[in-house]
Amino acid sequence: MPDTYRVTGGTPLKGSMEVGGAKNGASKMIIASLLTDEDVILKNVPRQRETAITEEIVITVGATATWEGEHQVRLRAPSVTSASVRALSEKNRISVLAIAPLLHRAGEAFVPPVGGDKIGQRPVNFHVDALTKMGATVEATADGFHATVNGRLHGALIDLPYPSVGATETALLAGVLAEGRTVIRNAAGEPEIKELIMMLQKMGAVIQINSGRSIDIIGVEKLHGCDMTVMPDRIEAASYASMALGTRGEIFVRGAQHEHLITFLNAVRKIGGDYDVQEDGIVFRANGALRGIELETDTHPGFMTDWQQPFLVALTQAKGTSIVHETVMEGRLGYTEALKKMGADVTLFTNCLGESPCRFKEQNYRHSAVVNGPTRLTATDLDVPDIRAGLALVIAALVAEGTSTLTNIHHLDRGYERLEEKLKGVGAKIERILG
Repeated sequence: MPDTYRVTGGTPLKGSMEVGGAKNGASKMIIASLLTDEDVILKNVPRQRETAITEEIVITVGATATWEGEHQVRLRAPSVTSASVRALSEKNRISVLAIAPLLHRAGEAFVPPVGGDKIGQRPVNFHVDALTKMGATVEATADGFHATVNGRLHGALIDLPYPSVGATETALLAGVLAEGRTVIRNAAGEPEIKELIMMLQKMGAVIQINSGRSIDIIGVEKLHGCDMTVMPDRIEAASYASMALGTRGEIFVRGAQHEHLITFLNAVRKIGGDYDVQEDGIVFRANGALRGIELETDTHPGFMTDWQQPFLVALTQAKGTSIVHETVMEGRLGYTEALKKMGADVTLFTNCLGESPCRFKEQNYRHSAVVNGPTRLTATDLDVPDIRAGLALVIAALVAEGTSTLTNIHHLDRGYERLEEKLKGVGAKIERILG
């Protein structure tokens, strides 16, 4: 029987919680270490399942990973001994990013189908189209993807239909060692993308970020090792902030960086929450009554889709009506059914309840939510569907009266390091029941 959480709510959370390194940054940097045969040292690496799965990917193809402390790892891939990462203990969406480094180092790659959270379509075709334009042959099979290249990849114009983070990362990893110039149009611009670019520059790459979501890459012959510190996790920071708001508490989120949370901080203030930016973090608190707002998720610098779930739980405690329009992941509001079971007043719509252009318009996806509050939440049994929705359900259980049991918490282990320990540090009544 798998582990479960038992959470008793109704207590305002107060104290300090520290954010770890960004999960969505560290995993891509571990993959990027395959681009060189020299040492790559990464610091502030989070130790959760996502990191372990990505570490397994690079070790499988011949790299070594030596931990030199709790959060610092030395990676080295002097040679690629296998081009296949199909036989992994778990699947995640990171494996597709290994294709470009393996093509550079071995001329071929075998990766499993994309796994990870089931929150919407993960358009692997964007990755495949980019690699194909750069000279690779990619075959999709029931077992995954088999890619080959004759000689070097070559530069190309990559015009993305949507500013996909993963597809932008694939084009970056492919372009840095490709022959000639690669231009990525409609590229993603998230902080984790910029951090990956800075790492690749440290390794010897030539990359220019232009206006209008355009990135220019001039391929080089060889990359070398580097030292890099992973940025703090802005998703984790916003999750802990939402806990403070939803439970009517006050939490100092140590390590939260203002520059990565500008849009989120605006939303906090709009609903009547308060924050205080300090040198080493941000204090979040709910002093007065929260109020409803209109909110739309978007690509960076918009309101991040990964912030939406924990923040929506806080909106169930706000007076009035809130409207949430999800424009990034079409299946990301499914977790609200669990909130309704707890007493939340949430209604989903297929209409686009917002002003931002939305690719889900008239496609029958329930991607808009109307939230009426405040509502009294009561404890119940909860099944964790994915990382971010799982954290939202943890917050809901902390807000609710009574004791909730959460199953499938392996999703939370994949995204958060020492979660129950951090929660206990701010007064949460949470217990892991070993299976």
